[in-house]
Amino acid sequence: MTILLASAATVSSIAVARAGNEGAYELGMIHVTAPAGEGSEFGEFGGSTISNAQTETFNKNTLDKAVDLVPGVVAAPSGNQRNETNIYIHGFDRLQVPLSIDGVRIYLPADNRLDFSRFLTDDIAQIQIAKGYVSVLDGSGGLGGAINLVTKKPVRPFEGEWRSQAEFGNNGKFDGFKNYARVGSRQDEYYFQASGTWRKVEGWELPSSFTPTAIENGGRRDFSDSKDWSVNLKAGWTPNPTDEYSINFIKQNGSKNAPYNVEPTASQKYWSWPYWNVQILSAATRTEIGDDAYIKTRTFWETFDNAIDMWDNAAQTQRYSTSAARSVYQDWAVGNALEFGKDFGAFDTLKLATHVRRDSHSEWNELFTDRYGLNAATAPKSSSCATSITSSATCFVEPTQTSTEDTYSVAAENTVHITPSVDWVQGVGYDLRHLNRAEDYVIGQYKSGTYYQPYWVNYQLTNDSAFNWQSAAIWRYSETAQLFLNISDRTRFPTLFERYSSRFGTAASNPDLRPERAVNYQLGWTNAFAPKSQVSVLVYYADVTDMIQSVATGRSFTDPISGKVSAITQNQNVGDGYRYGIDFAVDYALSASLLLGGNVSYIRNVLTNPSDPTVQQTGIPTVKGMLYASYSPIESVTLTPSLQFADDRWSAKNEVIANKSVSSYVKTGSYMLANMTAEYRMRENLTWSAGVKNIFDQEYSLAWGYPDAGRTYYIGAKATF
Repeated sequence: MTILLASAATVSSIAVARAGNEGAYELGMIHVTAPAGEGSEFGEFGGSTISNAQTETFNKNTLDKAVDLVPGVVAAPSGNQRNETNIYIHGFDRLQVPLSIDGVRIYLPADNRLDFSRFLTDDIAQIQIAKGYVSVLDGSGGLGGAINLVTKKPVRPFEGEWRSQAEFGNNGKFDGFKNYARVGSRQDEYYFQASGTWRKVEGWELPSSFTPTAIENGGRRDFSDSKDWSVNLKAGWTPNPTDEYSINFIKQNGSKNAPYNVEPTASQKYWSWPYWNVQILSAATRTEIGDDAYIKTRTFWETFDNAIDMWDNAAQTQRYSTSAARSVYQDWAVGNALEFGKDFGAFDTLKLATHVRRDSHSEWNELFTDRYGLNAATAPKSSSCATSITSSATCFVEPTQTSTEDTYSVAAENTVHITPSVDWVQGVGYDLRHLNRAEDYVIGQYKSGTYYQPYWVNYQLTNDSAFNWQSAAIWRYSETAQLFLNISDRTRFPTLFERYSSRFGTAASNPDLRPERAVNYQLGWTNAFAPKSQVSVLVYYADVTDMIQSVATGRSFTDPISGKVSAITQNQNVGDGYRYGIDFAVDYALSASLLLGGNVSYIRNVLTNPSDPTVQQTGIPTVKGMLYASYSPIESVTLTPSLQFADDRWSAKNEVIANKSVSSYVKTGSYMLANMTAEYRMRENLTWSAGVKNIFDQEYSLAWGYPDAGRTYYIGAKATF
């Protein structure tokens, strides 16, 4: 790895097919990101931008795969029955890094455990990634970074696009397909667009060197199938060159299975997701006021529907015990954002922003057992009863439990243009969250040989507030180079799950859980020293306080059916720590036909928990990066070999030893993956592509018990008009 670090000092991030803002929906952008197409990898605040051309060239079909293209950002599987992919920015995870689509935050008020592999990239013009410094103008929650998916917008009087791709495993077996279509028009005073993506994965193959276990026999990974589709409709009015008014509709539906841990484990679960759906209806505007002011608005209605099927057997055909259920979430959010900006001569720019949002979370369980002592004859029946349980079981539906909360943010950002090449930015913000309702329906409480009757719980309602501030200095000492220094003090409010979830009797609520806080310091330099050539360096340090971590209470819970004893924990603000590292990127055009580049990251996390001195940050390697070359031997052909690499990362391990569950940490995940893509432009508007990932069929696991895919092939075509 030392050799890799040394060699990476001369190579970089991806300049391949960099694109500017053309074809991107500007009204859906956030403030802090790299200016795509302007040469440097990092923007004035240390952020990065991934273009649609880059995700296409490197065949990154989902968000979690795309973020591997930039330094400082890591994707990792959750390593449990949820089959979710988490994303870390400088060590901060999905709870601390907001995700938005066109500026509308995707937030799940129950637990915010987003699965980043559900978001497809074909219709995304840019992936904006803010690292450490997230502008207070973008609202609450940007503790350690932010990700925003900016969709496409038409730029020509009439345009369209079609993409198709087929995927195959290391044994040649057909693994799935993807189709994408888009049509749109841009006229003098209006535009419209419709697009859609459909991706179906039959499954994926394990490396040929995988040793079968009692749980997984190798070949195609059991329960690795998924389906995703999305639709995006957009229409806008542009009465003049500066003003724009648009309405947008996005709907994405997904379903997935969850591969099992291949090792003997005490936490094996048999779960699947019949649906995982997000829908957004939004309206966005920008109006110029005179020559030196503007006002922007964004209003949205968002829904999230999710269901988990929990089974009693590995074949997922029986549900009869207290472990079996269908867990249903129905969430919605409505909100508005307003931003006003004004230049005071050439010396000062002031921006003000407000955000108002209401989140509603509703949930219930369909239960498949009569062991709770309920009167099954009078209980509401589940629609799944007839087909999903054994004949001896009883099923019923809990009443709907609802929680609602409001979030408010006000912020101001002032930029002093000290000289034409030097800016000083100051930002302040205040966030307030008000919990209106938090209820639960408790079933299965057991004491002294009998079950309690079900009962309602109305949790203590609490409010949270936080003051945030930040400052940055930028020196553009040449037309292509700049230095920047920034500091950002931000907070993150805990979710409903962290405050109130009982985790099936194994956790105690904590309504007074305080927000987490982090102070991020960054120093960066970028220089675009030639066409398609640039070098960028970012050094960062983050001081984290009031981290939310699970703490043992000293009490235990005994399941009356299985007799299993579990320690009762509680989320508390006990953790502190710090994170630091370096992001490095360089692209160098050796000639008009040959471009070399890559990036490397060094990420160091130090966490403390007084109640558990062994606690480790999971999912994050210390060193991670990629190298690539883009070579065009003839004008119509482009060959792009690449190498992805990372060292070990901590992973949670939960194994059975002498009939006891033993939890520990183990290091997994070191890999060096060779990949190859090739493009042939048959005509100006028709391109064929093919590629292979993990060429040498390397076996590796990013989480204990969850091996990744082996060699994968694909072939595709793209037509434009």
